[in-house]
Amino acid sequence: MANMVSIESKPAQGLSAAQEQPAAPQGQTKQGLTVTDRAVKRIRTAMAKEGVSPTEGGLRLGVMGGGCSGLSYSIKFDAQPRERDRIFEYDGVRVFVDPKSFLYLHGMTLDYEETLMRQGFNFINPNSSRSCGCGSSFS
Repeated sequence: MANMVSIESKPAQGLSAAQEQPAAPQGQTKQGLTVTDRAVKRIRTAMAKEGVSPTEGGLRLGVMGGGCSGLSYSIKFDAQPRERDRIFEYDGVRVFVDPKSFLYLHGMTLDYEETLMRQGFNFINPNSSRSCGCGSSFS
């Protein structure tokens, strides 16, 4: 994507944190990964802008070492899935996740937020025990 996209991690911590946090926006859950309707709409728009074919390509979600808290989220477009990828489809939008990243992303919700103060994707990840101030890394 040509535009800068911010990523924020929102860890869930125990029962009290789940009760205090507002419920995640409605989305579609496929085998442990939820993508909200807002995120699907934004992914579809960005894919069209970038010229990524919805039948061949998709959005790649991943986790890599590094960042303030030890791990960082990765989000980019890919022309096609890799051999061992898990492929999820949400309303015609495909999402690719490699097996190693899926261990950290299983149960996660991908949301998209657009407000006056911020615009970008949010990783709402119950597997994250803490995240840093920048919001793009977690442990």
